[in-house]
Amino acid sequence: MNKIVYSSIALACTLLLPACGFKSLATQADAVSAKPVQVKLVDTKGKPAGTAAITQQAKGVLITIEAAGLTPGKHGFHIHENGKCEPPKFTSAGSHFNPGGAEHGFNNPKGYHGGDLPNLVADASGTAKGEIFVDYVTLAKGKANSLLKPGGTSIVIHAGEDDYVTNPAGNSGDRVVCGIISE
Repeated sequence: MNKIVYSSIALACTLLLPACGFKSLATQADAVSAKPVQVKLVDTKGKPAGTAAITQQAKGVLITIEAAGLTPGKHGFHIHENGKCEPPKFTSAGSHFNPGGAEHGFNNPKGYHGGDLPNLVADASGTAKGEIFVDYVTLAKGKANSLLKPGGTSIVIHAGEDDYVTNPAGNSGDRVVCGIISE
C-alpha cells in the first residue's frame, strides 16, 4: 500500500491521526520543488467556499486545503477525473480519478482509486483545514497519474463521511464543494 500522510491544522483532525494510521506530515513530505497549483473551491450555489494549493514534491504532491460552509464533522474528500465543477450537483466532475482502474477506499482489499483522500473534518463553524501528502499522484505532465492531464481534474468534498470501502465513493453522499485542478 502506498504511503498516505495526513496532517491537519484543525485539532479535531489531529486527534484522529493515530486512529486512521496516518503518519506525521513532517516525517514524509519532501522539499517543495515547484510552484503550487491554486484551486478555488465553490459551493452548490457557485459561491466561494475556500481554496486549495497542490504542490509537487520530490515523491508526490502536497495538498493544502481550507474549505468553509460545511456541516460539522467528517466529509469525504476526493480527486475527480474531470476539470469541471458545474453546480449544483457537480456531476460534471465525473467519477474519482482512477488511472490504475482500482476499487474505492483505503480499506478495500482490492486497492484504492488515485483520487481517494482521507476524510476532512469540519469544526463547529463548518471550516475544514488540512494538509495531505499523497505519493500516488503527480503534477508532472504526460504521466498516467498526473492531476494536470488534458482537461484537468477536480477536488470534490462530499456531504458525509467516506467509509473507505464502498464503491464508488464510500457512501459519502452528495457533492457539496468542488474546485478545478488545472494550469
